[in-house]
Amino acid sequence: MISTVRPVLTGNNGWFTRLSLFFILLYPMAGGPASAAERAQDAPVGPEYTGEVANPPHGLAMHGQPELPADFENFSYVNPDAPQGGRISYGFNGSFDSLNQFIVRGVAPRGLMDGVLGSNVYEGLMYRNRDEAFTMYGLIADTIKTDPERTFLEVTIHPDAKFSDGEPIKVEDLLFTIDLFREKGRPPYSRWMQAIESVERIGERGVRMNLGDGQNRELPLLLGIIPILPKHAIDFDTFDQSNLTPILGSGPYVISDVNPGTRVVLKKNPDYWARDLPVRIGFDNFDEIIIDYYREESSRFEAFRKGLFDTNPEGNPARWSGDYDFPAVRNGQIVLDTYQTATPSGMQAIIFNTRQDKFADKRVREAFTYLFDFEWVNTNLFAGAYERTASLFHNSELSSYQRPVEEAEKVLLGTYIDQVSPDILDGTYAPPSSDGSGGDRKNLRKAVQLFRDAGYVLKDGKMVNAETGEQLSVEFMSKAQQEERLALALQRNVERVGIEMTIRTVDSAQYWERWKRFDFDLLIHTYTASLSPGSEQYGRWGQVAANSEGSLNLSGASDPAIDAMIDALVAARDREDFVTAVRAFDRMVVSGTYFIPLFHTPGQWLARRTRIAVPEKTSIYGYQPATWWAAQ
Repeated sequence: MISTVRPVLTGNNGWFTRLSLFFILLYPMAGGPASAAERAQDAPVGPEYTGEVANPPHGLAMHGQPELPADFENFSYVNPDAPQGGRISYGFNGSFDSLNQFIVRGVAPRGLMDGVLGSNVYEGLMYRNRDEAFTMYGLIADTIKTDPERTFLEVTIHPDAKFSDGEPIKVEDLLFTIDLFREKGRPPYSRWMQAIESVERIGERGVRMNLGDGQNRELPLLLGIIPILPKHAIDFDTFDQSNLTPILGSGPYVISDVNPGTRVVLKKNPDYWARDLPVRIGFDNFDEIIIDYYREESSRFEAFRKGLFDTNPEGNPARWSGDYDFPAVRNGQIVLDTYQTATPSGMQAIIFNTRQDKFADKRVREAFTYLFDFEWVNTNLFAGAYERTASLFHNSELSSYQRPVEEAEKVLLGTYIDQVSPDILDGTYAPPSSDGSGGDRKNLRKAVQLFRDAGYVLKDGKMVNAETGEQLSVEFMSKAQQEERLALALQRNVERVGIEMTIRTVDSAQYWERWKRFDFDLLIHTYTASLSPGSEQYGRWGQVAANSEGSLNLSGASDPAIDAMIDALVAARDREDFVTAVRAFDRMVVSGTYFIPLFHTPGQWLARRTRIAVPEKTSIYGYQPATWWAAQ
């Protein structure tokens, strides 16, 4: 989960405070504040907390209590008796030029600490159970403690915890990590650490992180995600410099070989300290993990066909239905799996960069939504396999789609309710639909009218600014063949109404560099969704993140109403209030027309070589590669 963490602040004074806080964090005063280690050393040792404790010492849930008892043996979606040994290979499109995934500079490879492939090289204080909405259980943290208001997080370091070089993990390493990520880390790590107001030592192995008023109730769980890094093996001053030198971790694997840009090899550490902990039983079953990169998607898929890597998650229904009829599938060496999840589908969309003047007017953005013909695209490009997405949390109780606003939402929205589109309020909203012809005249006329309302006129077949006479032109930045096909489908209708649209396909390095600088007009991005959205939404839609380089606020959305709804969902204590806040937030974002919503598949598709075995039970979040093993 990616997050921008800051206090709950509303109104004009709140925005000023937010902006002030943002620049203070970017540009600390001369001399700077004391480091985390210095603060802990200078302060007296904190007393043991004797007030009400909100959680059992083995875990912490976002809402309610952890489902698993203190003596649980393993998670439900693993095979605790999985055979050990063998190798798994993954293949990705793109490249990498750094091994440090925790800083802004450079592009790091997948699989080091990965929400999908697992915490292989690095790990945090806690480990997430993927069969609960958002619950963390102790890993490096032997015990976990917070109060009902979540004004602090107190942990004790596990006595057996150690880094891959055998050095024990100490309180000093946790304090060093707080300091390191606060000053050198990329978002969201930097903001999570900046939200810690003070730290105290508690006994020999304990640390209390004081979190202010506790309004960000997700923060204690997010702090559990951050990897603990070794003070003895990292140069603080050069940490934010991109390079290909492996960083020491405490996870079950170590980086054993690197071919810059194309391959990373991970080997299992036979002395991994946590292999017998309940949160790790059934995970990390391979002796070796290979992560390969391919410059072109076509060559990557051909490599899979030839057996150069083992699994291929598929998101293209046309390819899923038509391109998997090759010998390895027919003879049973590859099986085609479909996994059902219990989570929202997420939002794949064509993002408008509202920082560009051309997209500052909502009417222009809305006009473009009428120029994308989903029905034609779905039938002609994807064999009718996709469903249209209409909400950030489509297919879940968190979605506002086809749900009239309830009284509790009205109260929460307050005066901001006037910014929500009437059809989104009454539950009748749906993305524009067409006759499937690829050039629906009704939609073209609607788009032209919206452009006129925004100050454009059609002149000599060109859509021009009524005041300057300049033709409206846009660039679609693409990185893959499927994105190009979607861009071409949009381009046909865009040019029919007199707009110049260019499609620029760039290599992976250039794409991510421009992406981080917000140097684009249009691009495709997928906002993943969970059953427990939280402060990562600040990073995607918040005002502070809108101008923070490297953030996920690609659209440039900067609306105090959106911030207020995120404040509410992060502060919610019970599930009912949480669902209300998420739906209100969903309504605000969809009403802003920051994107053209695309589509989603009815499940997770995975092509897998039968030499890779998987557990019988799937987590509510879908398949978990870290639980797989080599078939015997």
